[in-house]
Amino acid sequence: MNDFHSSGRPKVREILDWAVTEAGAPSLAVRIQDGDGVWFGSAGLADPLTGARRVPGEQLNVGSIAKGFTAATVLTLAAEGRLTLEDTVEHWLPGSMDDSPYDATKITIRQLLANTSGLFATGMAKKFQRRVNIRSGFLKHRFDAWERQDVLRVALSEPPVGRPGERFFYSNGGFNFAAAIVEQVTGNTFESEVDRAVVRPLGLAGTFARDRCETGYRGRHPRLFSKVFLREGVQPEEVTPDNWQTKMEDPALPPLDTTECSNSWAFGAGDVVSTLDDVTSFLRAMITGDLLPAAQHADMWTTVPTTGAHWLADTRYGLGVYELRLANGVVLRGSSGASTGTMTLAMGTVDGSHLVTAHVANDYSGFPIFDRLLAAEFGAGGLRLEG
Repeated sequence: MNDFHSSGRPKVREILDWAVTEAGAPSLAVRIQDGDGVWFGSAGLADPLTGARRVPGEQLNVGSIAKGFTAATVLTLAAEGRLTLEDTVEHWLPGSMDDSPYDATKITIRQLLANTSGLFATGMAKKFQRRVNIRSGFLKHRFDAWERQDVLRVALSEPPVGRPGERFFYSNGGFNFAAAIVEQVTGNTFESEVDRAVVRPLGLAGTFARDRCETGYRGRHPRLFSKVFLREGVQPEEVTPDNWQTKMEDPALPPLDTTECSNSWAFGAGDVVSTLDDVTSFLRAMITGDLLPAAQHADMWTTVPTTGAHWLADTRYGLGVYELRLANGVVLRGSSGASTGTMTLAMGTVDGSHLVTAHVANDYSGFPIFDRLLAAEFGAGGLRLEG
């Protein structure tokens, strides 16, 4: 079943076959970089209609891996002396949290990027769920360009999960506020600042932060498929972080092609398009400190525990990136991302010498596949949701 792969790595090639024959992946691609060089493998069809295969250089919606790009952009501004991580939201965006249960004078940029701001999980917002998380809503609104202010209002639309700095709780909203601060500080679009601070210095030729009106790609890309939707008739008010899995569609329903759609609701939290080559280069730079000065690199990897947050088990979160402890005690650094129809993994050893990046063209089979890939490359798995 392997469509394209280098020789060697029989364990990984077995996982590729298993992913498309048993795990339900329409297609996937894997890139591994270590002391022996670069290995690429793929399985499944990038486009079931044309029969096109997965190949190196494809552009991908990398989901929350974009959070690392946002953090690196903010940290570059900090290195340039244009802001500090202890600046508050109110300092840069006065009035932006008025008429909400949040206090902008208490929430710092560091907390936005560390998911310790107290902001709730933005994906639980009722407006977001109606427009994105229900199949009929997605079909109606898939090309909507979300206004910046609308994105920020959604991030404030539910009560806090804690006081600023009190605990980790994963929230897209923090990164959306961080992106808005980047625009306020620089007077430029967030997308252009990601390009200036990250993309151009690292030479990431296949990478860009999407303009809010973009709904596609600028190069070759795989078709994406989703069936991670709430059941029709489920009211967003019924959904909580504890019960959401019981509210999902019947998994036997056919997947929906979601390749072309707007991710403008994600703004600074998840609207970067990249390639596995570029994601690997970005990951290595974040691990080794090749992009950021020493002080800002240390800030990025100053981590907090994630226990009890309905998130990934055995992790510690930095600024837009995280550390994962595998079952054998090996610690990896990197990120992962999921959006409608897409899942991406980018993890590597703490010295940056062994890096694995992978993409699955749906949003419902990635974690078991990624966990097996980590076990094959690093001796044990451990990528799983807490609990």
